[in-house]
Amino acid sequence: MKNSPFIYLRSLRHAEHTVFSVNEGQKYYTDPQFGRRMAYSSGQQVKRSVIEALNLPFAAITFNWEIDKKDNKASPKEPHSPCDPTFTDQLLGGYMKAESGNYTVKRRSPLSISAMRPLHPLLGGIEYPTENLTFDRTSYSEHHTVSVFWADGKNRGPKLTDEELANWLTTNKRNLPNRIFIQDQTRASGLFVYDVAIDLRTLFCVSNNKLEPELFPAIEAKLKAHGWIEGKNVFGNCLICPKEKREEIIRALAHALINWRITSNQARTFSLMETVAIAISDNANQIAYAIRGDLRADTERSQAAPKLDENTKADLFITPIAAGYVTGSAGSADALDRAEQKLIELMQAFDYENQLLKATV
Repeated sequence: MKNSPFIYLRSLRHAEHTVFSVNEGQKYYTDPQFGRRMAYSSGQQVKRSVIEALNLPFAAITFNWEIDKKDNKASPKEPHSPCDPTFTDQLLGGYMKAESGNYTVKRRSPLSISAMRPLHPLLGGIEYPTENLTFDRTSYSEHHTVSVFWADGKNRGPKLTDEELANWLTTNKRNLPNRIFIQDQTRASGLFVYDVAIDLRTLFCVSNNKLEPELFPAIEAKLKAHGWIEGKNVFGNCLICPKEKREEIIRALAHALINWRITSNQARTFSLMETVAIAISDNANQIAYAIRGDLRADTERSQAAPKLDENTKADLFITPIAAGYVTGSAGSADALDRAEQKLIELMQAFDYENQLLKATV
């Protein structure tokens, strides 16, 4: 690879009978060419999973609420982060804080992360038919209670007494078990990819531009006290993270980008989401060439096949699991370790303290 300020990574994973999001069921979008529903995990969810996989201290976030004295209701307001890059999640994840009576501080994340979505519309997506889930405690019905309320328009009316409930059940020949069904739930299966772009110019450099500040004065003083170096990158004056701290973060980040897992799912949705292959390059096109889905011309119906192309200008790392999904592929058990080491070498090779000098040579 030539000396580039960007590192691009594409990872191919296999997901099986899982749910990426459990808030309101599996998220999806519709592919305009093939008209298929495409299950996905948002870039924000992937980013959060990567940050959690760093296993480094997190900054404390302040969650703000506002109470209306008139109706005695509490409503959530925008949470505030400390905007402190000494915490790795702030340095890598970015932040923004805008308060009335104070200037706005904002840092863009040096990591651009895509959604994890099917490699090709015909190689992954929503499972059909849908399923009904159940929250069931009928095995120990005496241990759990059933509360019944009279309906009162849109509001909840008074609770039935035990005598009223028994009379209603007998009169209407009904039973009310300790069981609730959740209708029309979906899962995802197939081959999924996510892409990451790392901007090395801002990875460890925080701007101290006063016109569009990334730092509060007190935080700027804190960084200098912690050994951050004054310097300049292509965007202007900045503070540069100390080399010892950079080395620690580089190793943690390389590991997290490859080994993260979605950890916020419910037990029923767990999938190993095993990695099939990883491509790394300084050219975004090359990682797209290296891991792709090709339409097959030898079938009457539209079909696609996954392709791992080792002839591209990208470093391709293939795991043994690939043999089960990609024809002719042969992987190695240390592929992810080698990919992690490649990321470490690329991030360590960039000269964070002499960017302008390097740009003019």
